[in-house]
Amino acid sequence: MNADEILRAIQTDPRYQRNLDWGEPRPGHPEGTVRAHIAELEQNLEKLRPRLTEEECGKLRLLIHTHDTFKGEAAHGVAITHPRSHASLARAFLAEFVTDQDILAMVQYHDEPYALWRQARHRDGAVNETRLQALREAIGDWTLFLAFNVIDGCTEGKDGAPLRWMFQTLGGSVSSRIMEADIL
Repeated sequence: MNADEILRAIQTDPRYQRNLDWGEPRPGHPEGTVRAHIAELEQNLEKLRPRLTEEECGKLRLLIHTHDTFKGEAAHGVAITHPRSHASLARAFLAEFVTDQDILAMVQYHDEPYALWRQARHRDGAVNETRLQALREAIGDWTLFLAFNVIDGCTEGKDGAPLRWMFQTLGGSVSSRIMEADIL
């Protein structure tokens, strides 16, 4: 199946459908529901589309539609690798449709750059090098991962500081075609 066929299968899955209307306005997500968040990210993808291949756009749509879909079913305050985290639930769901381990790692670790940034802020800028190295090893396609973080991080209610930090910290690992996008 291609990305469009996989996305259609995801969108018709009852588990996906039941989670779309979860959420209410909160810090970082003033749009409220998962459905509204997805719509905002789809708009961001369109802004970034001229810098991406069709294959990248297809993969990004899969990430857009799955990354936060299981927040309503997740345990609160657990690590992203915990089986009941929203990221782990999203990864398990997406794994039923794709075998691409890099895409699965991206959905699992999509919030890790933000978590590393927050942790560094509380440690006088000191980065948890072990955790950062684990992220570097988990992700293969840094251009795609960065593109997703731009799409997810450039929404109303989100601060641009974590993205700027990510560009600085991961410097040589990222593609300038994404870093120079008009969406930033």
